[in-house]
Amino acid sequence: MSAVRIAALAAIALALALPARAQDRVLNLYSARHYDTDEALYSDFTRTTGIRINRIEAGDDQLLERIRNEGANSPADVLLIVDAARLATAEQMELFAPVKSKILEERIPANYRHPLGQWFGFSSRARVIIYDPKAVKPEQVRSYRDLALPANKGKVCTRPGSHPYMLSLVSAMIEHLGEAQAESWARGVVANFARPPRGGDTDQIRAVASGECAIALTNSYYWVRLMRSKKSEDKAVVQAVRFMWPDQQGQGTHMNISGGGLMRHAPNRDNAVRFLEYLASDTAQAYFANGNNEWPVVKSAMVDNPELASLGNFKADPLNIGVLGSRLPAAQRLVDRVGWK
Repeated sequence: MSAVRIAALAAIALALALPARAQDRVLNLYSARHYDTDEALYSDFTRTTGIRINRIEAGDDQLLERIRNEGANSPADVLLIVDAARLATAEQMELFAPVKSKILEERIPANYRHPLGQWFGFSSRARVIIYDPKAVKPEQVRSYRDLALPANKGKVCTRPGSHPYMLSLVSAMIEHLGEAQAESWARGVVANFARPPRGGDTDQIRAVASGECAIALTNSYYWVRLMRSKKSEDKAVVQAVRFMWPDQQGQGTHMNISGGGLMRHAPNRDNAVRFLEYLASDTAQAYFANGNNEWPVVKSAMVDNPELASLGNFKADPLNIGVLGSRLPAAQRLVDRVGWK
């Protein structure tokens, strides 16, 4: 074989190898985390590893449906979604592939990850109570169960009962109280509504500040977001209402997570696992806390968020997040029965 022909064949082989190597530096991320502050997190991963992120952002339900429709041809490597209810749905749809990682197992607490590595929680948030101190005494809102007290008739605002944030809380109540007592509690909450459930968590806080209701539930990071706001109207809302850690004398405040996992048909599996491990690093954990006011799940992560830190220490419900997912069908039936629309 001539030297010219050998050189030509070598050039062809090199050309064919380049796309494969290029693919090795790519991660296809489907994310329902629509927070601008996550941009720094993704940029840091690319800067650190050289792996470029192709990102598709949409709502949790849209992403789940898209991946299911794409089937074995899905380009998704990693799915990031919000709330235990949605992680459980993705697991039931068999979208995840198990990951065995010493880094993830050592850094992420057992109650914030799937026991078989189907998914992992990377940040946590608490479901807290906001109340109007002019209309409600603190002792009337020390527990989630207090939302059903006759004294709180006509005072309660919530999201719709079928929203994942609410379903996860109802799932926790079923686990702690049993289904019969949880249903009795939910009927009491519905009987105490100030108006039909609607809107997001920030809407609930504003409704308390405006006097539309006197008690509401919100995820903690929405409250801290208002605390950090420079807008005068947001400052007025924060000054008008009060914040309560529920169930500090009982099971602790209900916790939830933002998390994700490796996709079953991931074309870039190694990069996906590397990304998941990066999300458990102190650097990435700090982005969650400082950027979106969520608590790191890794204890060694440093937080530089004075407003988040100002909330202080509290007793968190240690319930395994996976248990919430197992209770979801019962929770959905329960909210339907009690008319929590």
